[in-house]
This record gives sequence, C-alpha cells and structure tokens, in this order.
Amino acid sequence: MSAEPGTADRDTVARRCAETMWAADLASRRLGMRLVDVTAGAARLTMRVTEEMVNGHGTCHGGYLAVLADSAFAFACNTEDDVTVAAGFDIVFVTPAVLGDDLTAVATQRVRAGRSGVYDVTVTRADGTVIAEYRGRSRSLGRPLLPREDT
Repeated sequence: MSAEPGTADRDTVARRCAETMWAADLASRRLGMRLVDVTAGAARLTMRVTEEMVNGHGTCHGGYLAVLADSAFAFACNTEDDVTVAAGFDIVFVTPAVLGDDLTAVATQRVRAGRSGVYDVTVTRADGTVIAEYRGRSRSLGRPLLPREDT
C-alpha cells in the first residue's frame, strides 16, 4: 500500500521545520533531549533522567516529564511551516520515572482544523512502561516558520 499523496513532501517540510526549531531550542538541548524523528504531525524525543531532575521522593519531578512531553508536542505541531504555539495542555502521571531512566515522548496529531489542533503525547521508559499521558492544544499564529528566500 502506498503512502498518501504528498506525504514525502510533507515529511520533508516537517524535518526542515524541526531543524530550524531545534537550532534555536536551547531549553530542550540543555536538558539532554534528543530529537529522534519528525514526520508530518508527529515527533519523537528522548531524555535521560539525571540527578538534577530527581525530587525529594527519589522520582523524576513532574515538571521535567511535562517539559519532555511539551517539547515533543511543539515539534509535532510545527511540522507544516506555520508557527504554532501551545494554547494549553493536561498531563496525567501514570508511573514514576527514576534516576537513569531513558524516556521517550511520542507526539501525534489527533486533529488540526483551521488554526487549532489537538495532539497526544505518550511518555514511556525504555522497557515500554507508560510514564505519562499528555494532551496538548495548539494555536497557529498564521506566519511561516521557515525562512523565506528573497526572490
């Protein structure tokens, strides 16, 4: 079965958008995140839980889990060369992550209509255990993300 028409082109644009954003995303890079994959409407990022991320209960602070999920969401909702920001999100912490856990956040577009979108992100540890579920709501600002060539 072949891919939907234009999928390769959309994925190329998605990767170019991700490269542009990643170059300017000091927050995600400083937390040790890695941008693993981006396709149209989807993104995968990873992060290892470090000593600085562990709270007084010996588990990864929820804020770090949220920032990993939020970064994956940001890359997924900015794959169409349209600057898009968070309008809000909810996160459910399912199982604690601990020092040394390798986490993966997979973001997937659920719906995008007009300037609004909804994205789901699942954060798992390397063994597949679900750590958190995140739902993000996006809003397009109606301006291009990629630099324009002068013609």
